Amino acid sequence: MAEPHVSPEKLTLERGYTTKDFTALRAWVQRIPPALIARTYYDPDDDPHAATPSAMERHLTRMLDTLVQLAIAHGSTALADYLRGSIRQHGQPKLTAVTFRMVTEAAQLAKAPPHPDHPIGAWLRPRIARRLKGEGIGTLGELVAFCNRRGASWWRSIPRIGPGRARAIVSWLRRQQTALGLTVDADVDSMEHDGVPLVVAKLVEVVPDLHPSGHPTERLTGRLTLAPLERLAVPHALSGANGENRSAAFCYIQAKHDLDAVRAYLNRYRDQPKTLRAYTKELERFLLWAVVLRGKALSDLRVDDCEAYKDFLKSPDPRFAGERFARHSPRWRPFALSTSGADGSASLSAESQRYAVRALRAAFTWWVDVRYLAGNPWKAVNDPSVVKRASTMKIERALPADLWRKLRAELDARSAPEQASQWRAVRAAILLMGDSGLRREEAASARRENLKASVYGTLDERPVWELTLVGKGQRERMVPVSTATLDALRAHWHDRRKAFDAADGGGVPEGPLLAPVIIPWTDASRRRHRKGEGGDALQGNEAGYTADGLNRLIGRMLTVLVETTDRLSLDERMRLGQTNAHAFRHTFGTQSVADEVPVDVVQKVLGHASLQTTTIYVQAEKQRVLAEVAAYYARLASSGEGTTR
Repeated sequence: MAEPHVSPEKLTLERGYTTKDFTALRAWVQRIPPALIARTYYDPDDDPHAATPSAMERHLTRMLDTLVQLAIAHGSTALADYLRGSIRQHGQPKLTAVTFRMVTEAAQLAKAPPHPDHPIGAWLRPRIARRLKGEGIGTLGELVAFCNRRGASWWRSIPRIGPGRARAIVSWLRRQQTALGLTVDADVDSMEHDGVPLVVAKLVEVVPDLHPSGHPTERLTGRLTLAPLERLAVPHALSGANGENRSAAFCYIQAKHDLDAVRAYLNRYRDQPKTLRAYTKELERFLLWAVVLRGKALSDLRVDDCEAYKDFLKSPDPRFAGERFARHSPRWRPFALSTSGADGSASLSAESQRYAVRALRAAFTWWVDVRYLAGNPWKAVNDPSVVKRASTMKIERALPADLWRKLRAELDARSAPEQASQWRAVRAAILLMGDSGLRREEAASARRENLKASVYGTLDERPVWELTLVGKGQRERMVPVSTATLDALRAHWHDRRKAFDAADGGGVPEGPLLAPVIIPWTDASRRRHRKGEGGDALQGNEAGYTADGLNRLIGRMLTVLVETTDRLSLDERMRLGQTNAHAFRHTFGTQSVADEVPVDVVQKVLGHASLQTTTIYVQAEKQRVLAEVAAYYARLASSGEGTTR
């Protein structure tokens, strides 16, 4: 009986065999149990034939029979005779690793070409596929889009996908670009040196975006070449070396061009990280706008240019906006897309627009004072109109007393197991902010050597601890620390294998009060958390959380609480889901005022320069009282008890 002829193309379309299928079949030929093959190479959600060992065995048997038939039809005479003889003798072909390779080669069966709509589970190992699907990546097309959107650090938000696995995945995607009809961007898997991708390690020269006529324009299509200040280079003609507004008098700073002048101004704030970051953002935005969209140097700008930039801030060019990326990424943009606006634009609030104008006016004033510029065009520009709000602080995010108690109890319960080091870290952070009113930057920078038992006792002789820190405006203050916070800090330090309390006759322990227990194995993390010879962090060099890192930790753990805690009502889940790290400072303010702690005491603990700022918490408590009584009236009306009989 003639052997049936099956073309490889038809088999590929009908069977859709992939590299993963061939690897699984090779394992089966080598006597690996079908159950183990199913667990190792397949995901039951994407591969129904891997649901049970018997289904897996049937799938492999069908695939092997098909390959053998193709090899008999298209292979050598010797191979065909061997396969027929094996089938007659054993009822099925008995293959070794060598004959299996000969069968697949003889069948000339290419793997099914990948397609953007294919599920990632059809091509990647199940564990890898599950982790990617946890980020909402379901298909190969979505994986490529995710990589291109996130750049070289695309893998950092996905658990257990390190740089090695990420590079292997991207390497495979690059080999499949023709079949997929998709392109993986150049820097997605670029090698790094000291944490910076080599593809973006050099300076980037930005040039004006011009009409074909040669005049600067706005809102043309196409991606602009933009770079942050530390990697920025501009053409000589737009450098400001010969700017029209350059002062003819002796200049007090050594600035040959505008970039030198900008860096000299920012250098004044080198000891004020938050101010430095804010002013850097405003100046680099303005400089990029001037060069790229206005086609002018900073020292050539006049009043009409400044007015144009003020209008630009109301609705920035979409090409200047994007998702948040590291400053060394080519995807970095000066403006971040809004996640709250309905249109997802990068429009700034009126307060942010006014802040930008005032920051630029101050910078130009300084350049005039040091004789770099002859005049300040921003002096003739009015501030954007801003509605004066009664309160600029979002104290409505403070947790109600009952929810605050529930949260503390839940944190205590989740911190009890021995393996719950992350919960103990977040409990220490939340209590430090919620019981002592710290800002997240203050909590991140707080150190053990600045925490000590107070020399003053209380009426019932309970010990009081005080923490000295430097807060907003470089003002030093002392804040009390609760017993609950001390216990949480001791447990957190025990997880870090450090002694929190001083030994007899020993000095006070040193180090950040809050620091990561689990340090990611990345170049950036290794540089921040320097290691000693024995693998333990050096006593004096241990790095604590950054303010942003602390905020991310709290946000991540609160999300887990919202999703898994049974004792919370729907309203409480919504309230807790909207809570950020700073809300715990407001919680201290509202709860302490509600408990009749004197307002001037709350002011000193919170570090407010003005008592008027602290009285906002008094107003918040009044609003809460009115809201509770209003709810009481509503319940009376609904039950009919408030009606006249």
